[in-house]
Amino acid sequence: MNLALWIVAGLLALVFLVGGVGKLVVPKEKLVTMGPGAAWAGDFSAGALKAIAALEVLGALGLILPAVLGVAPVLVPLAAVGLVLMMAGAAVVRLRRHENRLMLVDLTYLALAAFVAWGRFGAEPFTG
Repeated sequence: MNLALWIVAGLLALVFLVGGVGKLVVPKEKLVTMGPGAAWAGDFSAGALKAIAALEVLGALGLILPAVLGVAPVLVPLAAVGLVLMMAGAAVVRLRRHENRLMLVDLTYLALAAFVAWGRFGAEPFTG
C-alpha cells in the first residue's frame, strides 16, 4: 500500500507541477488557444489563472517534499485534500461548460488525490 501511495503521489505531483508551471509561464491569451482542453482559461482573469497555477505547484510540492524531507509529513495528506478541492472546482467548471469528457479526467485526478489523502491520513500514515 505504501508503494502504491508513493507512486500515485509521485504521478500526481508530476502532473500538477507540469500543469502549474505551464500556466505560470504561458500568457492567458496563448493558454486559451492551446486546444479545447484549455478553453476554460478564457473564463478566468490572468490573475486567477496565476493563482490556480501557484496552488497546483504548491500542491505538487506538498505531495512529495514533506515526506521526503521528514518535515511535517502531515502536510502530504493535506496537500492531497487541497488538490481534491481544486479538482472538484475544475469538474464544476467543466460541467458548466458542458465538457463532459474532460470532466472525467478531472474526476480521475480527484479520485487519485482522494486515494492519497485517505491512505496518508489513515491506512498508511507517515510515522515519526
